[in-house]
This record gives sequence, C-alpha cells and structure tokens, in this order.
Amino acid sequence: MGDHMPEESHENVPSRQRRRFEGISSRAYEHPADRSALVALRKLSGFDTVFKALSGLLPERSLRLLFLSDSVRVSDAQFAHLNDMLRDACYILDLEKVPPMYVSQNPQPNAMCIGMDEPIIVVTTGLVELLDEEEMRAVIGHEVGHALSGHSVYRTILLFLTSLALKVAWIPLGNLAIMAIVTALREWFRKSELSSDRAGLLVGQDLQASMRGLMKIAGGNHLHEMNVDAFLAQAEEYEAGGDLRDSVLKILNVLPRSHPFTTVRAAELKKWAESREYQRIMDGHYPRRDEDRDTKVTDSFRESASAYATHVRSSKDPLMKLVTDIAGGAGDIGGRVRRGFGGFASSTGGSSGSPKDRPQDDRPDDESPNGSS
Repeated sequence: MGDHMPEESHENVPSRQRRRFEGISSRAYEHPADRSALVALRKLSGFDTVFKALSGLLPERSLRLLFLSDSVRVSDAQFAHLNDMLRDACYILDLEKVPPMYVSQNPQPNAMCIGMDEPIIVVTTGLVELLDEEEMRAVIGHEVGHALSGHSVYRTILLFLTSLALKVAWIPLGNLAIMAIVTALREWFRKSELSSDRAGLLVGQDLQASMRGLMKIAGGNHLHEMNVDAFLAQAEEYEAGGDLRDSVLKILNVLPRSHPFTTVRAAELKKWAESREYQRIMDGHYPRRDEDRDTKVTDSFRESASAYATHVRSSKDPLMKLVTDIAGGAGDIGGRVRRGFGGFASSTGGSSGSPKDRPQDDRPDDESPNGSS
C-alpha cells in the first residue's frame, strides 16, 4: 500500500486482494493435538484466574519495558511495510486488536509472540533481512495466529519456567519437577508451531512463499542454490530412513526443542495445503468464534486421538511401523527389534539372524543430526 492512500483504507484493506475469514475460530487451523490441549485448558474452572495470578510472578512488565526501551516499535513511522503486513494479517484473521510489534537487533532469524495480558510480537533483524515481502507476510501471519489462539500465554510461561529451571538446577528434585512441565509444554508448543504455520498460510495465501521462508530459515539467503522438492525430500528421508536406533535419536534430538525441525514443518504445511480441510476454509466453510463456547472437550480429544492414530499408521518411521505391527499382532516382534537395532545382540554373544536379515547401515553409531535451529 502506498503512503498516498487514506488512513482508513490503509487500516482496513489488505495490500492485495486476499480472502478474509470473518469471525474465524482458531480451531479452523489448529493442529488436533494443539487444539485439544487448548480446549481442555479453556474449559478448566478458574483457569483464567490462576494464570492471571501467575502474571505477578512472570517478568512480563519487565519484558515490555525492555522491548520498548531497546527495540524499534513497528508503526507508520518505523518499519511501515511491516506495519502494513501486521494490519493485513489481523484484518484477514479478523483479530480486532492489533498487537504491538517490535524489531529487535539479533542476527539470528527468529520471531515470537509472548505476553500474559496482551500479546506482543517480536521479530529479529536477522529475520527481516533474510525474508522477502511475501515470506515475511507468512511469518507475521504465523505470529498473529499465535495471538488468536492464545498461545502467547503458554509461550510466556514456557520461557519463564525454562529460565527458572536453570536457576534451580542445583536442586535435584525441584529441577526435575520443573523440567517435567517444561518438556510437556515443549511438546505442546511444537504442535502449536504447526498450527501457526497454517495460520501464516491463511494470511499469505501463497504456499510457495511459505516454503521459501522455511527453506531460508534452514539454509540462509541462497534460494538459487535450493529447491523446494529436494527440501521436501529431506523430510521424507528423515522420517523413513535408518533403523530403530535412528528413531530413538530423533526423539532425543527433538525433546529440547520448542520448534519442530524445519523440513518437517514444510512437509506438514504442504500436506495441509493440499487437504480438503484447507480448501473448505478457503471456500468460506470454517468454524466460527461464536461457536467456541459450544465446543466439547471430548470431541477435541477424539479428533486428537484420531489424528495421532492416522499419523502412526501412515508413518514410515521404523519405530512407528513397529508400533503399528505390535498393535496388529504381527509375529516375530523380538526378531524385528533385534534387527532394527542393527544387530546389537550379536555383539553381546546373541544371535541376530543371518547376514541377509541384518540391515545394511554404514553410518557410525554416534552419528546424529544437529538439533539446533
């Protein structure tokens, strides 16, 4: 949008024609596991009161002052193009109150939505410099999706508890109790990231831009050296490759992370973009916010359980295949486990079957993917 346009038009109309989802509920794009957890939390008696009480312990006021004093607040006067995108995103997802957004000096590409009382969005200079306009639009839509879903509250708690765990690390039992909560919150937050990737697609309405943004976050500003199909093939190889040892390593690698691996996010988003669910939303058929109060916890848990079951059945991961076979009553499970772990039994004097039954795996046992983002 140009500076010559009147202010009211500037506030209410996206910079190009995109579908608007009036009154859309966050349930429309939330991952089933994310959705069931949030519905359950919202239904808890006194939930809001408890978390409002917690806000006195959380450094939210300090965070707001920090960003206000040491970051650049996005407005018509500063980072105006980002301000346009933020207003567009809130218009498209029908978020009535536009959350404040800050640009923080940090070469690491990152964005977050935090806050107990009101969400605030923070993007780093590394991200702003890395992405083009349409890629950035998807990221801002992603963060507005967090705000609409109410994720900022739980993200703030996760940041606080992670910091607290470091401070009480010298207290064994106290640290274990906090880390148990942190681990559970991280598992939920990884699913919430998949939800907000979907929100970003609804805002940008450009799957290729979303894919490019994720590739750049993974590999930097070298699009001429990258290929979307090859990038998605990495996700396929990651899921299906290796044996049971690799399956265990995948679990261990992802536990300390708040975000899913980038290739996995890209594959999940592409799958959703090609689904009937996404097409129905784009056609104007989606759950509305005024229906949220009638949502049943049991229905959400049932959807979540169904989604997990479908994921396990369709997964090509060796461990997931084994779980499916066990559930189906497949025979020789013990032999498959021994073969799946690369013949460990033979190194201890046991038999692991004939050489042709053993998997051919030339990788060293200690090789694992880098877990950093």
